[in-house]
Amino acid sequence: MSGIQKLGVALFCIALVIFTGLLGWNDFKLTEESLYTTSDTHKKALIAEAKSAGVLDKNYNNNISFIKDVKQVIKAAQTNLQNQYNENPPSDVSEWEYKIGDWEVKNILTPTIKSSGHGWVSKNPLTAFLLTFGLAILGGFLFIIPKFFKSPGIKNDGIYHSSLTRGLKFGQRLFLLVFTIIGTLIYGFKYMGGNYFWPLVTAIVIGIILFLVFNYQKEKNLQPARSASSEFTGWLGIFAGIYMIVFYVILYWNSEYLTNWITMVDPISLSLSGNEASQWFLYGLLYTIIVFVMGIRMISKYRHNKYQIVRTCSVIFFQTAFAFILPEILVRLNYPYFDFKNIWPLNYTFFFDWNINSLIESGGLGIFMLVWGIILIILGVPIITYFFGKRWYCSWVCGCGGLAETMGDPFRQLSDKSVRAWKFERWIIHGVLAFAIIMTAMVLYHFFTGNSRVLFFDSNNIRTWYGFIIGAGFSGIVGTGFYPLMGNRTWCRFGCPLAAYLGLVQKYKSRFRITTNGGQCISCGNCSTYCEMGIDVRHYAQRGQDIVRSSCVGCGVCSAVCPRGVLRLENASGDISDRAEELRTIHITEDQIGIL
Repeated sequence: MSGIQKLGVALFCIALVIFTGLLGWNDFKLTEESLYTTSDTHKKALIAEAKSAGVLDKNYNNNISFIKDVKQVIKAAQTNLQNQYNENPPSDVSEWEYKIGDWEVKNILTPTIKSSGHGWVSKNPLTAFLLTFGLAILGGFLFIIPKFFKSPGIKNDGIYHSSLTRGLKFGQRLFLLVFTIIGTLIYGFKYMGGNYFWPLVTAIVIGIILFLVFNYQKEKNLQPARSASSEFTGWLGIFAGIYMIVFYVILYWNSEYLTNWITMVDPISLSLSGNEASQWFLYGLLYTIIVFVMGIRMISKYRHNKYQIVRTCSVIFFQTAFAFILPEILVRLNYPYFDFKNIWPLNYTFFFDWNINSLIESGGLGIFMLVWGIILIILGVPIITYFFGKRWYCSWVCGCGGLAETMGDPFRQLSDKSVRAWKFERWIIHGVLAFAIIMTAMVLYHFFTGNSRVLFFDSNNIRTWYGFIIGAGFSGIVGTGFYPLMGNRTWCRFGCPLAAYLGLVQKYKSRFRITTNGGQCISCGNCSTYCEMGIDVRHYAQRGQDIVRSSCVGCGVCSAVCPRGVLRLENASGDISDRAEELRTIHITEDQIGIL
């Protein structure tokens, strides 16, 4: 590592330390003005409870004790309003205009904590931004730029020796995965208000999948799972994974602790949308910067391959323009926040009543957004996938795929290549797709009939649980937090319902395939090692068999790292019905045999 790169790493580490430390570095004081609520009834109750508890106009030098006291104030006001309503219901307001619902607590808490800050971070948001985001970006570029002066491509120079990228032993990965699943289910019980039904159903489904893989399909008789992970533990990778897991837990369910981070990006949010930042703006900005900086790193590594350069530029463009800037501009123009490239069922809220109503009420542009989304689902996905495979979305457009391909690239070798992992993959991802379809059908039934109950199930509960377990737990905590533990495409491979939909089209009716020239294969294994989707590419290459696996996202890295040009990404319709059946190293037809 050069001196410039070492300086870049040092600056990044300094920025990370400051960024983490800023979580608690501010002063807070709750005032009548900083209590955030749109209801006069709620605000009067909150002010009364804050005065009674001695919290109003009290100075705090850390957010932990302040958040605790404000939570107690909100809960006390919630209880009092509920009791008052039950004893003497007012006739001039509805029940939930008077009461504070459980869902409203978070909507009051986070903005209140943010607006109550009055310390260094609140007074110097741009300075805080430069000391964190600015230093991290500078450090990243100092580390990346020297790579452009070295040879491109992979160099087999220590991915299994680096403490960040060599992975974990199988037992340790299993422990972390089981711990995450159990912890998510326990928290889900609390998240659902003590309702154990959906956590129990999820646990039963997990048990059924384990039975199907290990017993019904006799996977227990196979040899131990073959994984690209090292036999040694990468402790720096564990730290990075835990840091990202904790970040996602706080982001989704405890955003009140992120208010200092949210405050320092306020100036950027105000310049784009005209509104103060929320935790989702913070996340979108952080996401976009990471994709851009790590995208430059991706280009420096694979600049010998034109396909990789164009593909990486594409994901940077779509994340920056379509997923971040354009939706913020729409908000500034008083239109709904809308990502034109986010497709159901990945965008599982698309058919929620509040989203449909918001689009319809927004006039012509809103109706266009609604129609655009439906056309993408019904026509766009199957037609474009027929011509180009799922790579058009998963590797060129999708934000989840963009983060996986850029920030997650150093961890692609950690994907499990075993048959057992493939069995889990098929059961889980298609199960999530089925869950998304059922949930959406129930939501639409509620929208058109006004009845939230379908048979014995409440559509509100099922969509809340889907958002918790799939939208947050799976896609965020496991999907990104497990990059250094199980590879960079854990969510895309095992959980994304849109990837499952695209994959079904790709497998059965798509022109796309990866063709192989088995006669040139030297069995180096680079293709399998660097396949982020856990496909044993070398197995196909050795047999001269075209690859049409539904999980393949067409990233093309297997071709980019092949030293012999064995693999090619192609589109052809001549043999679309039997393109993967034939085992061959040389393509010779019966007519050619007769001539010979």
